[in-house]
Amino acid sequence: MISEMRQSISKLRQSASEREVLVRTYPLRLSDGSTLSFFNRDWVQLVYAIEGVMTVTTPEGAWVVPPHRAVWVAAGVRHEVKMHGAVEMRSLYFHRGRTMPQKSATVGVTPLARELINHVALTGALFKARPEHRRLAAVLLDQLRILPFLPLHLPSPTGVEAKRAAAVLQDWTRSLDEAAVEAGISRRTLERRFLEETGMSLGMWRQQARLLESLRRLAAGETVTQAALGVGYQSSSAFICAFKQAFGTAPGAVFR
Repeated sequence: MISEMRQSISKLRQSASEREVLVRTYPLRLSDGSTLSFFNRDWVQLVYAIEGVMTVTTPEGAWVVPPHRAVWVAAGVRHEVKMHGAVEMRSLYFHRGRTMPQKSATVGVTPLARELINHVALTGALFKARPEHRRLAAVLLDQLRILPFLPLHLPSPTGVEAKRAAAVLQDWTRSLDEAAVEAGISRRTLERRFLEETGMSLGMWRQQARLLESLRRLAAGETVTQAALGVGYQSSSAFICAFKQAFGTAPGAVFR
């Protein structure tokens, strides 16, 4: 009985403390290959880095995050963040009750939002009791809520056959027909399964996988040509065209 009372008091203190916090912060410098695991029951996390590239993986799929992008991870979602190259992480947390995103998604980060995120992350937690913190949090939230959502997500198939095909498709030397054979179903059935399970056609899914892998390669120091050939493009010009369409910038300019 006493143990239960102590647990209840502890929970009340924690919830009261959380109600006083407007924004929690997590600034950290990490080396290439480092991996962090997160689970925030009641807090929405903005995963962002002012330098380096990260891969954010949830049960729903994966997002690759270059410096001009960020990922919202919904509260209650277990996720892993892997670093590609040296990374200056600047994650922020907002309580789920503050009209925050309910689903994980990628957003484009404006120059103003970048400076605000960096400033708040290095300042530390923002508290309701401090008027200057309330004003800063209001400006920050105003800017974050207008950031454009971007289709930079690689959704994970859920069925056994589609998962098997997805693994084959990330060997860039293999064809779509070979993936269907490995999955033990027809190409037409595989196309239908991918559309149902990921919302993307088979070809679109592989294109997205290629481009996201190219970001990791560029972060590791590969040249544009090396990255293009490494993910199965026949020429750097075709790769650059596809990259610009997906990310809005040339591959050589991503890390400048």
